[in-house]
Amino acid sequence: MAKKKSPYRGVSLSYAYKEIIYPRRGMLLLGLLLVVVNRAASLALPIAPQYLFDEVILEKAGGGLDLDMSKLQVLIMALGAAVAIQALTSFSLTRLLSVAGQYLIAELRSKVQKHVLHLPTSYFDNTKSGDLVSRIMTDVEGVRNLVGTGFTQLIGGVLSAIVAFGILIYWSPFLTLISLVPLAIFGIISARAFGRIRPIFRDRGKIQAEVTGRLTESMGGIRVIKGFHAEDAEISIFKKGVIRLFENVKSSLTTTAAVQALGGGVAGVLSMLIFWFGSQEVVNGPMTDGQLISFVSMLAFLAAPILQLGNIGSQLTESLAGLDRTRELLDTPKETDDPDRTIEIGEIKGDFIFNDVHFSYEDEKEVIHGVSFDAPAGSVTALVGSSGSGKTTLAGLAATFLKPDSGLITVDGHDLSKVTLDSFRGQLGVVLQDDFLFEGSIRENILFSNSSANEEDLQNAVKAAYVNEFTDKFEEGLDTLIGERGVKLSGGQRQRIAIARAILANPKVLILDEATSNLDTISETFIQKSLDELMKDRTTFVIAHRLSTIRKADQILVIDEGNILEQGTHDELIAKEAKYYQLYTYQSRI
Repeated sequence: MAKKKSPYRGVSLSYAYKEIIYPRRGMLLLGLLLVVVNRAASLALPIAPQYLFDEVILEKAGGGLDLDMSKLQVLIMALGAAVAIQALTSFSLTRLLSVAGQYLIAELRSKVQKHVLHLPTSYFDNTKSGDLVSRIMTDVEGVRNLVGTGFTQLIGGVLSAIVAFGILIYWSPFLTLISLVPLAIFGIISARAFGRIRPIFRDRGKIQAEVTGRLTESMGGIRVIKGFHAEDAEISIFKKGVIRLFENVKSSLTTTAAVQALGGGVAGVLSMLIFWFGSQEVVNGPMTDGQLISFVSMLAFLAAPILQLGNIGSQLTESLAGLDRTRELLDTPKETDDPDRTIEIGEIKGDFIFNDVHFSYEDEKEVIHGVSFDAPAGSVTALVGSSGSGKTTLAGLAATFLKPDSGLITVDGHDLSKVTLDSFRGQLGVVLQDDFLFEGSIRENILFSNSSANEEDLQNAVKAAYVNEFTDKFEEGLDTLIGERGVKLSGGQRQRIAIARAILANPKVLILDEATSNLDTISETFIQKSLDELMKDRTTFVIAHRLSTIRKADQILVIDEGNILEQGTHDELIAKEAKYYQLYTYQSRI
């Protein structure tokens, strides 16, 4: 049954801390120590003017100014040391936290990809591959700010602000309190603004995934686009997508720019307040010239973290929005999470029994209605019928790609819905209708099903599937590169590679979905011989529209609207002169 997903509520800061920050606490504590040293060293510059004007530059008794050279030398050396410490710690922070951020991205990408590959087949039926690619590669990018530059700026800024606040209060409580009013107003407005744009960042991830998905589809279907002269239509669809993305980015940029502009305004207001009241403080005596200059410099350390909220807030908001979507994907249940699957089976014989099996892809739309049949070990069961009759669904149930809503499917007496997927699928081989091949060489594609196979086993599979019939003509032989999805090969050649891949897997259970659909008559003759050899002593489910290819099947099930309409051998069904007879004689005439 299709399950309704509850609305996703997003990632809390506590989750980000628990999953991202806390596991890296050792590295972050070291980073925090470097931040403390860096910020402490940086405080030397704003404090120096007070010392310079009040201690180093002195008034002579008879008028004029003089320098205390020993104190000046101490000041210069202290500033030089502070600058050196600041530069060294800045480099170390960038090296430590930036690398950690990139490693976190790599870890998360691997984690998400691993999770995605264990999601149910039905999930992929309802999700664009480009969408998933975007979520794996793009959504995790922002999390580097949780342990990288965002973390440094936030923690370092807070520490600097606390120390600066203490020094400013010591120098002038009055000026400090006056400065805090516009800064507090700016902080409150900024917090509200970035709270509102977090959903915008979350929507951006969705839009980008949709646009990437469409782009991936169009690149994969370029021959269809060109064949129907549909370039303009595809360009229009893609342009609408990128315009939607632009509108989303514009919304966040507008908010960020407004916050940054407000920050500039606050800085201006602070300057005016300090010039107005600070000059009076100097004239009236509470402050010296040096203290006022140092006060203005130190105020920057208090104001900077708040005024930088436009930048820091954008980074952290984007990080949390990306983490929202990443966590949403990671929270999607894997097919291996099924608590009912506890039976580890050893080597199977392949004795299948379907008993009153019902299945539906959506609620109240059942597609398999109480199907029952036996498929003894080593037998060949052919599934025939019109498109949409339920043949592929039955094969998917046998392959554990799908799980029945009710009824029972057993293999060697074990309830298939309770058998662990690893123990069963390790003995399963499939040759699908779309004969999917990966970019790379012919050799790599055949070895995909059994990477540990030796050269002799590989060559046997190649010969059994008659792959050598065309690879012997290639200059690079089995090492010939075939392009994405095997685009450089004919349909028949791709199909034979897919069959060789299944042969090399040496499975106990075979699913052949239109395994000879892309073959010419000569190739079909070769492949049928290799399939006959492949199917020996293996339980096989064959989906076929070419009825001539299944005459030797042990049993043929005629499927119609999710029911078994007829069942028997080829000769038995021909003798009945019913549905199968009509289909077979019609194809024979063609």
